[in-house]
Amino acid sequence: MGGVGTAKTAAMPSISPLTGEPIKRADAERLAGVLKAFADPARLRLISLIQSAPQGEASVSDLTAPLGLSQPTVSHHLRILTEAGLLEREKRGVWAYYRVVPSAIAAIADLLTPPRKRATKRAR
Repeated sequence: MGGVGTAKTAAMPSISPLTGEPIKRADAERLAGVLKAFADPARLRLISLIQSAPQGEASVSDLTAPLGLSQPTVSHHLRILTEAGLLEREKRGVWAYYRVVPSAIAAIADLLTPPRKRATKRAR
């Protein structure tokens, strides 16, 4: 898949802060960076809009009207989400299309799910 942007943020820590084990400083900083990217209403809406788009992808022009934000502001939020590894970007001609990275979202959910609930959820 040519032109797909790669995340600049390193992979998620393998130990959840909820396991009772101390999380390493570097892992905590990476996780905090990703959660900071999530912690904005416009970015949460962008993820939702992209995920619910008919093809599971959208361009900046598809997202400005639903958000009621300018193109530069939407592009800024998309860049932050892409750098955090939550979205991937594919350039096609003059347009860039964004898709949610399901494994990144799942990794965050897994890190924030207490181990007991995680085991129950997987057993179903």
